[in-house]
Amino acid sequence: MTPIVFDTLRTLVGTERVERDGTGRPRVSPTSAAAIAQICQVCKEQGWRMRVVGNGSWQPDDAPADLTLTTAAMSGCTRLSPPDLTATVESGIPFDVLQRDLTLAGAWIPLDPPGHPHRTIGSILATATHGPLTHHSIRHTVLGCTVVTGDGRIVKAGGAVVKNVAGYDLTKLQIGGFGGFGIIVEVHLRLAATPRADSTFVLHGSRDSLLAAGQAILAAEIDLAAIELCSPGVGTQNDWALALRLMGSIPAVEAESKTLRAVAGPNCIALSEPDAAQCWAAVARGPIGQPTCFRLGTLLPGIPPSLTLLTDHVGDGVLTVGLGSGLIRWAGDATSQSLGALRGALAEREVPMTIERAPWEVRWRVGHFGACREGVGHLVEALRQTYDPCTSLMVPLHGDDSS
Repeated sequence: MTPIVFDTLRTLVGTERVERDGTGRPRVSPTSAAAIAQICQVCKEQGWRMRVVGNGSWQPDDAPADLTLTTAAMSGCTRLSPPDLTATVESGIPFDVLQRDLTLAGAWIPLDPPGHPHRTIGSILATATHGPLTHHSIRHTVLGCTVVTGDGRIVKAGGAVVKNVAGYDLTKLQIGGFGGFGIIVEVHLRLAATPRADSTFVLHGSRDSLLAAGQAILAAEIDLAAIELCSPGVGTQNDWALALRLMGSIPAVEAESKTLRAVAGPNCIALSEPDAAQCWAAVARGPIGQPTCFRLGTLLPGIPPSLTLLTDHVGDGVLTVGLGSGLIRWAGDATSQSLGALRGALAEREVPMTIERAPWEVRWRVGHFGACREGVGHLVEALRQTYDPCTSLMVPLHGDDSS
């Protein structure tokens, strides 16, 4: 079948837009939503399965498919309005390139996603992978998007500016949908003004002592941009660390720094700008090099018991814990059986678990977000039938046993 796929794709988008990926199958890089829609329509007609990637740095390329579609050729910023703090970009633009361009305009996206800094914005939004920054969630950052469905329809949701966003917001279905409900091709973003000051502090100690310190700092209602507990193995550190970040105006950050030092004590060390950048880069790189990465969402009191369940089911791994957001991210090596058992134990506590990246066998058996409650799997499948009726998009959302 592969020669037929190659020939068909070359006819649709041109020879220069089709090459072989690492597995030898066709890799197509269309330059427009219309071209992607054509490819999806052909996949529907021919019964072909498609793997969708950005730059291909997040998920392994082991999903069974007839072709790979990359959005990397769609990397433009089509609208930037610093006065409104909004922008419209194509989904294939690398995150580090986008942040650099926005910084020149005095704005930025208050997200610090895990993985390679060259990950595309589409990959980050589709997986809803955000990092320690707690002021804005990914869904808060996205005002709207354009999506190509699995059967080739172009669907627009939300709006380009804040005042245009009204009604039932289909954007939320796409953010964190892992591409199971369509291919994100364009996004309207809510930006923030570039902070004038950015300071990072760190505490070292045991996990329990740092959890207690973090609770005391949160109780002091300090305006933290991030408060992240990091296990040994995050970067080059050999012990547990609590990293704290303050961002904003210079007077505000100076005032909050004094309060933080008073609450945290003399062991609270201010990092230089290069060391701070290295610290947060290490947090982002934590999942890279590990075969499996997943996240949990809980409240502050639920963090210790959730960490205990993690240790019991999948071992220590590489851990980062957002004490302000309740987001726990684990990276390491785990079987589908242990992950399934962990998901069941967490579901009893109503703690959701999302598989962010893993080998195909794990994703297929466990699913990206699974069904924490009875009947959720059937709801997911109904939505999949609406947006991808022929299941052309190779995305295992709820796993083969969790419906």
